[in-house]
This record gives sequence, C-alpha cells and structure tokens, in this order.
Amino acid sequence: MVVNAVGIYEKALPGGLSWEERFDLVHELGFNFLEFSVDESDERLLRLDWDKHQREEFRTALWKTNSRINTLMLSGHRRFPLGSADARTREISLDMMRKAIDLASDLGIRNIQLAGYDVYYEHKSLSSREYFVENLKKCVQMAAKKMVMLSIETMDDPFINSMDKAVYFKSQIRSPWLQAYPDIGNLSAWENADMGREIESYIDNIVAVHLKETKPVTAVSPGAFRDVPFGEGSVDFEAALRMFKRLEYSGSFTVEMWKMPSGDPIAQVRAAKAFFDAIFEKVGIEQEPIPA
Repeated sequence: MVVNAVGIYEKALPGGLSWEERFDLVHELGFNFLEFSVDESDERLLRLDWDKHQREEFRTALWKTNSRINTLMLSGHRRFPLGSADARTREISLDMMRKAIDLASDLGIRNIQLAGYDVYYEHKSLSSREYFVENLKKCVQMAAKKMVMLSIETMDDPFINSMDKAVYFKSQIRSPWLQAYPDIGNLSAWENADMGREIESYIDNIVAVHLKETKPVTAVSPGAFRDVPFGEGSVDFEAALRMFKRLEYSGSFTVEMWKMPSGDPIAQVRAAKAFFDAIFEKVGIEQEPIPA
C-alpha cells in the first residue's frame, strides 16, 4: 500500500513562533512536514544568507522535534526573474538559486520548487523566454552538483500553466534533477484544462503536489488563484486524489493556503486538514504517521 506524506505551507501558520514551536505545531495540526518559504520579501530573502550558526539552530530544531522539510519554495524569482530583460536582475536571480541550493543542502532539503515564470512584473517576450531557458539550464547544473532536485511548479500565469509546458521545458534541459511540481488548483483553473490526461501522461515527472483551491479563468473572469477557502472553489479534489491513488503516486502532498487577515489561522488550518482527511479516507489515501 502506498503511504503519502502530507505537509502544510509555512505561510498558513501564525507568525512570531520559534522554529521549534513551529515544527511542534505542524505535528499537532496533523501534518508530516512544513513547506519552507523563500519568497520575494526582504525578510524571507535574508534566509538565503543565513550564517553557519543560524543554519545549525534550524537543523537542531528539526532534529529535536523529529521534523523535516520536504521542499524549499523559492518564489523570490517573481521579484528577480530568470528571464528578466535586465542583465543585473538575471545575475541576482542566478545568485539566489546558488544560495538556495547551498541552503537546501545544508538544511537537508532535497527539493526546491521553482516558480514557472519567465518574468512576472515585466513584459513577456521571446527574449524573456530565451533568457529563462538559458538560466534554467544553469540552475539545473548547479543543483545537480549538490544532488538537489529542482521542480517547476505549474503556475497562475500562462507561461507554464500546464504539465505539458513544464515537461516541454524539461525536454530542453534533459536532466533527472529537473522535474515537475503540479499545483492542482492552478492546473484546473485554466480554460480547456485537461488535468486528468496530463497527470496520467507525466506521473513519472511529478515529485510533489500542491493542494490549493481556485476559481476558474473564463472569458469574463480572471479567476482566483489564492485565498479561496477549500470547498468554495471549482477544484475537484476527490477526482484528482482518486487519480493519484490509482496511479500509485508516492510523493508528498502540501496543503497550500495563507493565513487570512482576520480570523484564527490555526482554526483555518485545522478546517483545511479536516477537509482533506475526509477526502483521503473516501478515496483510500493513507497518510504517513505523525512523529511522536
């Protein structure tokens, strides 16, 4: 029987906690691991420059609480994209990746989620696409040296919003150290999405899965790609998870959500966990036991 690990995104949890408190809370809420965030904020980008003592403190908290981090979610490339028209920005983006790979290696994190954007705030062009591919190749070469996986997430952006596109860009690099990280919400939100065929076709490229609620893109709506409560969007989680079960997917699932401006974030996470526990039971997915 396949047993899956289930994690929670760091940004769903309340702030102001020590790492040890945070890891204990993850287990208390019924999750196997925390997904670690290095986003575009100055605060989280500073994590890439943690010194030896800071890294040691983090590792000690992991070991003391019998915890692990499956993925470093590197969304900082939104601000400093690999495909930027500005040469200095591209240099920063590559330096960010080098630092992220070193940090992941030091902290025992085996996978780095790479956002599937050529650029986010800039104008998209054939040049931004080419810069992205050239720099993606450099990133994969850096990661391979440290035996750290890079996985392209399917995004809320047309550049890479399908498994077809993620695997196509993988074909331009051709490395076992570049794989795919589908976001079920993002995949299903786009018009003419064919998530079933794509998951079935590329299951051997999937190293992790995001479980996120969304609302669809239509001719009259841009859709909604975040802050949609579970059960209030359009994602057919039961069908998707039933498919992963049938395909004997053994990677991890991460519940991706953000703490809301108001309300109790712990209660919100508990509600999300209960939502998925019910679906897991219905489709026959067994979760890895929570460490004591």
